[in-house]
Amino acid sequence: MVYEGIFRLDGKVAVLPGGAGGIGQALARGLAEFGANVVIAGRSLERSQLVADTLRSTGRETLAVEVDVTQQDSVNNLVERVMDRFGRIDVLVNLAGGNREAPAQDFPLDQWKFVMELNVTGTFLTCQAVGRVMIAQEGGSIINVSSVRGQLAIRRGYAGYTPAKAAVNNLTRQLATEWAPHNIRVNAIAPTFIDTPQVAHMLSDPTFLKTLTDRIPLGRVGIPADVVGATVFLASPASSFVTGHILLIDGGVTATQ
Repeated sequence: MVYEGIFRLDGKVAVLPGGAGGIGQALARGLAEFGANVVIAGRSLERSQLVADTLRSTGRETLAVEVDVTQQDSVNNLVERVMDRFGRIDVLVNLAGGNREAPAQDFPLDQWKFVMELNVTGTFLTCQAVGRVMIAQEGGSIINVSSVRGQLAIRRGYAGYTPAKAAVNNLTRQLATEWAPHNIRVNAIAPTFIDTPQVAHMLSDPTFLKTLTDRIPLGRVGIPADVVGATVFLASPASSFVTGHILLIDGGVTATQ
């Protein structure tokens, strides 16, 4: 067997809902540098277009699409736009997600619904719509973005986020099982804290940062580049026999629990 090029994605089409975020931008560039044409989708078409424009230097084709992953019609429109442009979808990376914090006893119902809809419903709707395409073309790779909090609780108010990410993990396993006969692989990546603008205010607190890094055996927080290799692996032929897996990118946090 020849292993050269086993991580290449030349000619593949990768769709990234939430791809304009800190992690999403790194993943978009990583996938493009390994050969994929990349679709950036998000609530802000302007932000998505800006990210898509930064990928021009890779020589890949790009597309920016506005989408609200919690709305089925919007997700269906995203898939239609991609199919009109490229005619196929080979990789889906579900990055859209978010959190709201409150003590469990006071967690507002509207905030609970927000967290569940964005993380769970949004992931399901995009998987469902893209899954139909992949079933028709008999193959593809879906990568859901979960979190170490999908399997580890935390003392402060994550009563919405931790069960939402646990649901993403089990949805990943369920879809992997159902769609394996169609040569569709469904996996998830589960990072710990990644240093992005969204959490910069938390990491700027020296006490919080020390508490966090003291719990991570590798002694630092993650950076977006740490997530790229795992994503390229799961998107590429290198992981052709991997499905239903939750790949932890956590510096060893879960190994100590």
